[in-house]
Amino acid sequence: MPGKTRLFFRRLGELGAQYYNAPYRAAIARAKRDEEDLFMLLVFAEMMGVPNPAAWSTLELQPLLMDRFHDWHTRMGMERSPLDHFRCC
Repeated sequence: MPGKTRLFFRRLGELGAQYYNAPYRAAIARAKRDEEDLFMLLVFAEMMGVPNPAAWSTLELQPLLMDRFHDWHTRMGMERSPLDHFRCC
């Protein structure tokens, strides 16, 4: 019986957390997306001609982020890829 009570209160706590966090989900998702957009800009800045002091550190991240590059550049308002040697559209 104590296990069921513990499980009940754990589930009740999870539901309470979801209820409390529900109004903030959109704001948190928007902040996360903005943070990822800035990160993408830092990673691909050197390729677009923007001086990047962290170019060597971000160079190895480019292959990992290529899958999300198209979504990012369209969200930033660029119809086509800004990179001359990389076409994703």
